[in-house]
Amino acid sequence: LLQPVEATDDAFWDQFWADTVTSVQDVFALVPAAEIRAVREESPSNLATLCYKAVEKLVQAAESGCPSQMEKQIVLNCTRLLTRILPYIFEDADWRGFFWSTVPGAGRAGAEEGDDESGRPLAESLLLAIADLLFCPEFTVQSHKKGSLDTAEDIHTIDSCEYIWEAGVGFAHSPPLNYVHDLNRTELLKLLLTCFSEAMYLAPSSESNVLNPWVQFFCSTDNRHALPLFTSLLNVVCAYDPVGYGIPYNHLLFSDYREQLVEHAGQVLIVMLEHEGGTAAGSPTLDGTTTTTAMDDQDPVGPDNLFVNYLSRIHREEDFQFILKGVARLLTNPLVQTYLPNSTKKIQFHQELLVLFWKLCDFNKKFLFFVLKSSDVLDILVPILFYLNDARADQSRVGLMHIGGFILLLLSGERNFGVRLNKPYSVRVPMDIPVFTGTHADLLIVIFHKIITSGHQRLQPLFDCLLTIVVNVSPYLKSLSMVAANKLLHLLEAFSTSWFLFSASQNHHLVFFLLEVFNNIIQYQFDGNYNLVYAIIRKRNVFHQLANLPTDPSSIQKALQRKKKSPEPISRTNSQEGVSMEGSRPAAPAEPGTLKISLVATPGIDKLTEKSQVSEDGTMISVQPTDPNQSPLDSSGAAGASDTESNAGAGDDEVFYVKPERRRLSSTSSVSQWTPTSDWVLSWKCKLPLQTIMRLLQVLVPQVEKICIDKGLTDESEILKFLQHGTLVGLLPVPHPILIRKYQANSGTAMWFRTYMWGVIYLR
Repeated sequence: LLQPVEATDDAFWDQFWADTVTSVQDVFALVPAAEIRAVREESPSNLATLCYKAVEKLVQAAESGCPSQMEKQIVLNCTRLLTRILPYIFEDADWRGFFWSTVPGAGRAGAEEGDDESGRPLAESLLLAIADLLFCPEFTVQSHKKGSLDTAEDIHTIDSCEYIWEAGVGFAHSPPLNYVHDLNRTELLKLLLTCFSEAMYLAPSSESNVLNPWVQFFCSTDNRHALPLFTSLLNVVCAYDPVGYGIPYNHLLFSDYREQLVEHAGQVLIVMLEHEGGTAAGSPTLDGTTTTTAMDDQDPVGPDNLFVNYLSRIHREEDFQFILKGVARLLTNPLVQTYLPNSTKKIQFHQELLVLFWKLCDFNKKFLFFVLKSSDVLDILVPILFYLNDARADQSRVGLMHIGGFILLLLSGERNFGVRLNKPYSVRVPMDIPVFTGTHADLLIVIFHKIITSGHQRLQPLFDCLLTIVVNVSPYLKSLSMVAANKLLHLLEAFSTSWFLFSASQNHHLVFFLLEVFNNIIQYQFDGNYNLVYAIIRKRNVFHQLANLPTDPSSIQKALQRKKKSPEPISRTNSQEGVSMEGSRPAAPAEPGTLKISLVATPGIDKLTEKSQVSEDGTMISVQPTDPNQSPLDSSGAAGASDTESNAGAGDDEVFYVKPERRRLSSTSSVSQWTPTSDWVLSWKCKLPLQTIMRLLQVLVPQVEKICIDKGLTDESEILKFLQHGTLVGLLPVPHPILIRKYQANSGTAMWFRTYMWGVIYLR
């Protein structure tokens, strides 16, 4: 290929897709990276011709419907060749426009063929050919021909909505499994994913209007197969059951071609669900008559991206049930324990599923409300908590920790989520956490405590998010177990030490969050929460120390000097670690040599959320912050420092894997040498919401002490019994309004999701 070759020399070019090559591995072996780069630099016209000819072959096959076996083989080989070459086009800035030029090859290799489609860019011709080939009878879909006398279906006149790959949303008929069709679909989806992957070669941009041109065109009305392809991809993913008929070790005996298809379908789907400006423009009202496509057509306007548009318009309960059950089944699969080790198939694409679930909730609010309507949401919660716990020590999985946090933050903005958490937790998924008897809320708190106390340093930007979730659900938690109550008090103890409060400009926010949790529970759920009240009484000195926090310069300096050389974020002593659950294994750091992806920073919690106040009838009203000094949690700069200073200490702005030295708890002071002052401490100390707790202690401590003296008690069960029947009605301050911090879409998270998603796909 390094010698000049005429574009008209068909015999030469045809050898690239001749039927001697039989697998994608062969193509990658025969076409080494160094060779592609050499051709790109030394014989650019040959590379241009090769791409042009390969696309031309696919276009011709889409025209003819590739009736012969040989034509099918040529399609597969051209598909593999383009999948191999495209990344080397994308990595070179000078070549990136090549696929978008109108008459490819003209002037470069003396190509005389004018583009048959009135000068369509090569990229568009390629994408349309792939779309056609994904619904090509006898190649990627079952033919509907009745007998041998029927004429072959014309690929241009078939209604591809009748050829959807799997039953589910908008399609009732499940076609028979055909592994050859699955393999062919997978090859085409790999090429499609490669086309879309140009995004990986560009620097991430926070401009929400910078769209991927490949995705933009493929998801536009130019693609006549957009609807059937959307439903095919969604249904194939949600209908997949990796365990199948449940024969132990079946995955070791048979190749599962469907799994490869499901993985690629999921990846292509999440990449295509890209939308300008975050959330789908006002999901249409979905109460009209249903069409055969299960899409609501009351309000056809919506996002230009048809895939986002269709997703936002799904509205039938049975479709929501199918999607939710499918996603929950797949997310739970890696948790399934069997008596025979390795006897069931474990899927590897849970991160893609989490992105898909996120997009479903973000683009279709009706789906979000459906998820929260019953305790089915717990089938999503438990696997997410499992992944968070499992990945907490592994720095290569920091992205998984963040997406799990984001999903729970989104769910926690809705009252129903808090209510659902009261369901007793009885499933016993093996996790290395203390054994407890309680509810899903207890499970959530125990795991969040574990992440904060024994995760790695880079998780510190996530603490705000985890505690915000606990604050959001706290007004609805009917009865915390003693284990969970102790965990919350242990966090308060750790976060309220003076050296921690003074060592970074935003550390005190964590104390405010925890006090808010205690206040919500005391004011709104006092009756069932005697365990927490007892824990607060036992640890009352922590609250008194907070109220008497020293603010003079010499005490601040002394506290900072007490800081050990390299303190652990939180000492694990006295955190009452119990015996871990049977069958669990400890969270482990990444194996040496594990590949890591670089992620852009996640926005701080003040950018991630907006405040809503819950009114008496349960509706939420958005709260506009009136005074920037209203609460230290209102804005990142309210701590008395400037925005830049306060952010530097927060660690929220770090770029993961690039600058790990900017840590909230790093022993050296942060980049901008922030130092605490008396005025700064006073500015937030006076706002600590301690009144409710102090009043509770004032009333209950003497009573509890009296019981102990009168009865000579050392047994806490008597005290708990007393607290269980006690009441503080009329003794506490007037209940404060419930404040919920709801997730709000913003360009920062949109950009984070894009880099995370491509990082996952690239490594997989």
